Amino acid sequence: MLAQIVLFDGFDPLDVIAPYEVLYAGGVASGGAVSVELVSAEGPREVVSGTGGLALRATAALDPGRAGLVLVPGASGRVGEPGEVPDDDAGAGSCQRDASIPVLLGRTLTTELPALLTATMENPEVTVCAVCGGSLVLAMAGLLEGRRATTHHEGMDLLDATGVHAVNARVVDDGDLVTGAGVTSGLDLGLYLLEREVGPRIAHAVEELFAHERRGTVWRAEGPEPARL
Repeated sequence: MLAQIVLFDGFDPLDVIAPYEVLYAGGVASGGAVSVELVSAEGPREVVSGTGGLALRATAALDPGRAGLVLVPGASGRVGEPGEVPDDDAGAGSCQRDASIPVLLGRTLTTELPALLTATMENPEVTVCAVCGGSLVLAMAGLLEGRRATTHHEGMDLLDATGVHAVNARVVDDGDLVTGAGVTSGLDLGLYLLEREVGPRIAHAVEELFAHERRGTVWRAEGPEPARL
């Protein structure tokens, strides 16, 4: 199983590194059942994060035709003010260190990423995943209407406003869409994906390696509707 983790200008490093390390360790523990690759919409390039100019290298272009997982991170930067909009003149590699998170997320809509994510979500052999504001990237691209997802608590209203059924849970499994809430939920998301796709014994081994216990119950559309408590 290939996991393609998407980089874009201003990405949050922990949204990327946490699931990357978990999934990579799962590949080692499973004898190669999982592989992980950093990708971008533009292809191989250095991609600057929104945290102190830290950069990671995408080694390939996002390929919507490849089966497996595609994971979209959120952005790192200022929280921002209501009404801040992306700079349409800003292209790939033009991340400004003082940019707000809404601006950084919005800039992804001016790249080839939305079209690639649309094709990815149309591929029945791909599970699309997101950490934190990555859900907002998908939602703002019009790809999550009517779906159930979560994001950082400060983005839940925006997620709901795009027609998404926002669920207040650490990890939300909506079939071929699996999303994580705040930044550190990338650890929990990665471990859940290992359990779901490879098996609980592999997930448990990685959980022990990282000395991290997953938080919360993974929300799934299963079982009876709960009564109001």
